[in-house]
Amino acid sequence: MLISIKDNGPGITKEVQARLFDPFFTTKPIGQGTGLGLSISYQIIVDKHQGKINCISAPGKGTEFMIEIPIKQR
Repeated sequence: MLISIKDNGPGITKEVQARLFDPFFTTKPIGQGTGLGLSISYQIIVDKHQGKINCISAPGKGTEFMIEIPIKQR
């Protein structure tokens, strides 16, 4: 099963994309966010369901998250 979520926002730089799924990573000022959302999402999709999550983005071009989860577990 493939799920795609896309926006037309400002996009994400390659430097930020490289850290998106790191625990506690946030682009917010210190004390303004925990940065746990995408890290936990990654763990659930990849570790628990043997799926994949990818981010395709470029500044000024919006962002697309593609989530692939196998129908049958291995």
